Amino acid sequence: MAIYPIRTFGDPVLRMEAKPVTEIDDTVRALVRDMIETMYDAPGVGLAANQIGVPRRIAVFDAQDEMGARVMINPEIVETSGEWEYEEGCLSVPGRYWNIVRPGFARVLALDLDGNEIEYAGDGLLGRVLQHEVDHLEGLLLIDRLDRAERKQALKELREEALGLG
Repeated sequence: MAIYPIRTFGDPVLRMEAKPVTEIDDTVRALVRDMIETMYDAPGVGLAANQIGVPRRIAVFDAQDEMGARVMINPEIVETSGEWEYEEGCLSVPGRYWNIVRPGFARVLALDLDGNEIEYAGDGLLGRVLQHEVDHLEGLLLIDRLDRAERKQALKELREEALGLG
């Protein structure tokens, strides 16, 4: 098992739309195990494969419930409802948190490690984590969910920080 470095804001792989997984083999299973280990080491509640430089539609998460770590391969959001504003952070934008408005409920269809279709659905933290990880696989970052003025300010701060000015 391995712990991967997490790619951070500015890395082009984070803006790539991840490619679907066409075969779930031992390589994919090993990657998922490493992703779970990396997620817990970070520590985080979710991790998408492109956050460790692998542009494939794989995400792992732990919504801090009795289910523990779970995997989504080729996830698609099929339903959302409601609205919930909540402070959200991201391992790829470390140390930054913003109030993000998202649907309060999400339903996702995906594959498990055996290639079986699975469904995850929930509100609260589970619904938020599902949406956040699928966003990563679409090449979207947390800052893309900010309103125009907040996003402009966040991008300015992140650029200054990257240049050592902040």
